[in-house]
Amino acid sequence: MTTMNNALAAEVSTSADHARDLFLVGFLVLFLELACIRWFSAYVVFLQFFTNVILLAAFLGMSCGCLAARAKRDWLKLFPLIALVTILAALGTLEGFKHWQDIVVDVGAQRGSPQEVFFGTEYRDPDVAKFVVPIDAIAGVFFILVALMFVGLGQVLGRAFDAYPDRVKAYTYNIGGSLAGIVGFSLLSFMNAPPVLWFAITLGGIGTMLYRARTLSLLGGACMVALLVAVTAVLPTISPREDYWRHDIRWSPYYAVDHEGGHREILVNTVGHQVMIPFQESGSFYSIIHLLRRHSGGAPFGDVMVIGAGSGNDLAHALKFGAKHIDAVEIDPVIQATGIAAHPDKPYQDPRVERHLDDGRHFLRTTNKTYDLVVYALVDSLMLHSGYANLRLESYLFTEQALADAARVLKPGGVFVSYNYFRQGWIVERITAMATKAFGCPATVISLPYREVVTEATAGGFSMIIGGCDANIVKAFAEKGPLWLNTQPPNNMNVDGFSVDPATAPSSEGATWEKIAPSKVADTSPTQITDDWPFLYLKDRVIPSLNLRSMALIGVLGLGLLVSFMPRRQMRLDGTMFFLGAAFMLLETKAVVQLALLFGSTWIVNSAVFFTVLVLILFANLFVLKVQNVGRIWPYAGLIVLMGANFLIPTEAFLGGSIVTRYILPCVLALGPMFFAGIVFATRFRDSADPDLAFGSNIAGSVIGGLAEAFSTLLGFKYLLLIAIAFYLLSAVFPKAAPRLNAP
Repeated sequence: MTTMNNALAAEVSTSADHARDLFLVGFLVLFLELACIRWFSAYVVFLQFFTNVILLAAFLGMSCGCLAARAKRDWLKLFPLIALVTILAALGTLEGFKHWQDIVVDVGAQRGSPQEVFFGTEYRDPDVAKFVVPIDAIAGVFFILVALMFVGLGQVLGRAFDAYPDRVKAYTYNIGGSLAGIVGFSLLSFMNAPPVLWFAITLGGIGTMLYRARTLSLLGGACMVALLVAVTAVLPTISPREDYWRHDIRWSPYYAVDHEGGHREILVNTVGHQVMIPFQESGSFYSIIHLLRRHSGGAPFGDVMVIGAGSGNDLAHALKFGAKHIDAVEIDPVIQATGIAAHPDKPYQDPRVERHLDDGRHFLRTTNKTYDLVVYALVDSLMLHSGYANLRLESYLFTEQALADAARVLKPGGVFVSYNYFRQGWIVERITAMATKAFGCPATVISLPYREVVTEATAGGFSMIIGGCDANIVKAFAEKGPLWLNTQPPNNMNVDGFSVDPATAPSSEGATWEKIAPSKVADTSPTQITDDWPFLYLKDRVIPSLNLRSMALIGVLGLGLLVSFMPRRQMRLDGTMFFLGAAFMLLETKAVVQLALLFGSTWIVNSAVFFTVLVLILFANLFVLKVQNVGRIWPYAGLIVLMGANFLIPTEAFLGGSIVTRYILPCVLALGPMFFAGIVFATRFRDSADPDLAFGSNIAGSVIGGLAEAFSTLLGFKYLLLIAIAFYLLSAVFPKAAPRLNAP
């Protein structure tokens, strides 16, 4: 009897150990995945525009680890060394790029006629460089390195699944850990915690697992310490300035924000982003719309909305010209805080300014106020909204529906302005066409330096698009000619720019007069930018050649890794689980972009969506545990019906009306399929003969789903649902996999 009790206790203890491993690996995988997306986006040159590479690498590494669950080599033991090598490779790449001006990283031929525009990537000329490195080559290297970082965790997960008798319960423990991981990282993001804390938590968890398994070596411990030192002592790689101790690098939920004390420049993810400019010195283009209003006979703009308020330059100029109230909308809390603390003119401290931390489109769509002026102020994020979609933080601001929202909040005679260095003439054409349509009056385009005509091929320079029906501005240009703008803002305050003779007008030393007059915009019927196809910076409805090359490269590299980790005596995948993974990835992508449109493209919305998805999967697991005989047909039917309804109901139907049509219905359509998908997965996983193979195949399918997301640039996001439905149908008809041979 005692022997039996001891055996039972040992079995319970072993099950508890496996459950703990499943929970801990779930936590570490999601936590490390988010940490890698944030950190490598900041320190690998221009990778912030391709964060899906890191996401797919994490999935691939997990898949390889599950497939290697029965292999003798312990990949988790190698994690500290692999992680250190990957971190040092990133820092070395950045050091080389920052200090060797002869190196150019080519991101889709930005200095020529690119298919897609990536801000901040065009400053070096490949024609005079000694070395030109394609961004897809850099992405490929880090795709492999990051994937190898996740193999060890995947291997532990696969072994735990193999050892735990109840598959669905095991998966439930794993999902619980994932929920803890996303909550933990979200809390650190809220606190603007630095990367050393992210990696310390990760290494603490992995170190604990290695210590329990008695595989933590002296080399492994040394690598962990070196890794933490590397991510801590990273200041000199941000900027080549000499006084590194004056840096103030803070991690917002979006960027590594570098503001050096005593300087006015703000860098994000190592790229110059903003400069805080005192009104007394320069930045006259911020005054243009106010000067046009004043000298065309209009009253000063009273109620103003500034989207992309940033560090405060636009606010300072609006206040100088008599704004009574400004709603300053900024998505990044650290950039806003930097402006509050460090802008020389202190515009954020003015009682007329009301601060808002929000996504601009969400604020536009939900405000009940009306305005004399709505400004899109140099709105140009330097990163993607998430690793799931080719969507930038500002993408939903530049759609026909967004400008219709702007028109809704304008008072009669109100003005809309969008300005930036848009890089390409076809982008200016698009915004001009949308503004003309939304406001019902021809938009006015201002170019600096002045251009008589803006064509599709026009490159470089500053452009301002003025929408709304203020006839006085159009009339002033027609009757008075150009307005002359002095490059030092104070020189414009006491003169009528329409009456200035630049040859004789007084000016401060070093200041010049610039011609401000409407540019004619060529009518080329630009591609419509809608909420379903919100790709302002993509020239045509195509999958760009850069994306195609990256897809091919990642596909080949991923296949090579999968083959190398598969058991030698039976190289195969579980087809059903593979297609379930591909479909779910697309389903999740569509949910992320749809809810970003409804609630804003903020980090907290992303976190809430991923948390909700995991909760729905957890509920699905509990349902399968409770109801043992789950039919095969009805979960698929519920899944397909909800996805079909989401496809058929247009996105515009969700943007107005009651709370039911505005929030509840789209959330049900976007997230509801996750529950049924979770039931389908859990029942298949429960019945699998080889859980490590099944789970590895599922994650490998996620990589294919992630690559298939590229079709959104060709078809729009809505049609991703049809691809997902096709994947689900393939999973339903795929034959059941035979048990795997017990061979390494």
